[in-house]
Amino acid sequence: MDFNAYVFLASMVLVSLPSLFVGFFQQYGLELRIFLGCLYGVILYTAFAGKMIFYHHFHDTFNYLVHMGRNAEKHNLMDVFFHQDHGGWILLGYLLYIPFVGVGCWLFQQLPSFPAPHIASPLAQYVLTAGLFLLAVLGFYWVRYGGTLNHRNKPEWDTIPSLVKEDAFLARACVDDLVALKWVRRKPLAEEMQHSDEELEQSISSLLPAGSKWQPQDNPLQLFRRTARGPVIRKPSQVFVIVGESVPQWALDPLYADLHILDATKDWIADPHTAYLKNFLPAGNISRPSIVSLMSGIYDAQLELNEMESFWQGRTITSFAGQMKKLGYRTIYWYGGNASNGNFNHFGHAQGFDEVRSATDFCGPDAPRTWVGIYDHVFLTEAAKQMETIAEPTFHFVYTTSNHGPYKIPMDVLGGDPDEMLKDVGVDIRENEERRKAFSTARYADRAVQSFIRKIQTRFPDALILYTGDHSNLYGDLSNSSLVPRDYMYRELYCTPLLVHHRDIAQGFFGENTIGTHLNIMPTVLEMIAPQGFTYYSLYPSLTLPQPAGLVTPKQWITPLELGEVASGLVEEVKEADREGTKKHEPDNKMWRQLSSDMTSLTAWVVRHADKCLEHDVR
Repeated sequence: MDFNAYVFLASMVLVSLPSLFVGFFQQYGLELRIFLGCLYGVILYTAFAGKMIFYHHFHDTFNYLVHMGRNAEKHNLMDVFFHQDHGGWILLGYLLYIPFVGVGCWLFQQLPSFPAPHIASPLAQYVLTAGLFLLAVLGFYWVRYGGTLNHRNKPEWDTIPSLVKEDAFLARACVDDLVALKWVRRKPLAEEMQHSDEELEQSISSLLPAGSKWQPQDNPLQLFRRTARGPVIRKPSQVFVIVGESVPQWALDPLYADLHILDATKDWIADPHTAYLKNFLPAGNISRPSIVSLMSGIYDAQLELNEMESFWQGRTITSFAGQMKKLGYRTIYWYGGNASNGNFNHFGHAQGFDEVRSATDFCGPDAPRTWVGIYDHVFLTEAAKQMETIAEPTFHFVYTTSNHGPYKIPMDVLGGDPDEMLKDVGVDIRENEERRKAFSTARYADRAVQSFIRKIQTRFPDALILYTGDHSNLYGDLSNSSLVPRDYMYRELYCTPLLVHHRDIAQGFFGENTIGTHLNIMPTVLEMIAPQGFTYYSLYPSLTLPQPAGLVTPKQWITPLELGEVASGLVEEVKEADREGTKKHEPDNKMWRQLSSDMTSLTAWVVRHADKCLEHDVR
């Protein structure tokens, strides 16, 4: 209803309000409103025709390829429009459509109207007019929010029937054309997606293993083939990769100990069979790129691979679940919300998951929820019950949702006393209501995850369990506070922890490796459990093996000594958070920033050549 509401607003602002003061608008108000309605109708017709043409060529609704139109040869586009897309008939359609819309607008305005009463008192008349104006403003928002004045209750993707969202065609078709174009406009095309194939080839070549010979007609991901050295633990019956919403590394550093946010995780870190990596970069700065990257084994780079139909039909050879299936594991994706959001139901199945389970389905319609998903303790308790009945070897990918703003979970659900939790910090932190709620939510989510881990350890004592966050989060913003009297370090802004637990490993499991990224998780699992000689595909090596001198993501890079930010090009020393922080400076070596771009170029190549780079008939 967004755009329909703006038509109402335009009519009110451009016609109704001026008619209060100018006779011209009173005399020709009907015609002006019909003109605005016809103009909107033309826009809708054009967008729909464009969508059908786009679908004919790309088998998708409007996506990133729209941006490529600015670089296309215009005469060629016109030739295709008239000779392949029946452009002449589409243009003739306007001749029938516009009069139809005009008549519809005229008929609509013939509906009975109720004139505002005239009051003798000028003051009372002004008050009445102002009240009617405010009522019209409320009407605009009521229409814009789809029949409600609360934005949170606005009918959106989650209200569409699951039957529709499960169908690949209908899931696309039910998105309004103008809304789809708005989404495309809000997401500028990545620079690497605008490069020619020749430029992408040059970038990708810098990433390939030494001695590799790549022909552009081949899949470059095949050159990242690796051979397992043999298992380092007894093969577990169950493998769990748990991704917590907004789990930051900084909350585990000694500087922040008095906040008591992630104390449950700290207890697990102290377990003699838990290995912990603290200089660890996520695959993205927000949730979806991280999850997509973890599933596919290549960086999403905010290209939204999960929204591309080619990735609903085929999977990368680097996919996590796909390679676990080769080891004999059943694969399940457990999501604390509705997996159809972001089309992860389609994407997850295609990338190797036998099942995609949404908490909004298996926890029941009455389960308490935020706007993102079911409360963590409810979701994880029900998931644990279902997992306990599983006897066959299974790979579980679990993703929580509750630790996400706005922080609306009631305090009686969050548990604990914020005053007790924050008794050792300054008053500027302790008495800030926003911070208290954010810290309490993070503590609640942390406890829910660790309670879940204890349950699965009891049921599956041989389980291999990995825990990380989808990205960092600055709960309550503590910069320039009594606790953090400075700006944030990159490590605080971006790093999330990685914990690996199994009864056959010790805390020194990572050896001399001190850095890692999300893309190290999958090869680490495979090297821990796969038989000697098992072949798999991964951009980065296992954390059980020596790492490159530095690791890159689309947003950052990290070496044992420095952590850099791609956007600014600056670096800082890698160290635990303290009150002094670090100084950011220009790096001596510009190579890492370029390698970050090269990783995005690799993904851009896979997207552009999906027919060659994705395995099909994967279900």
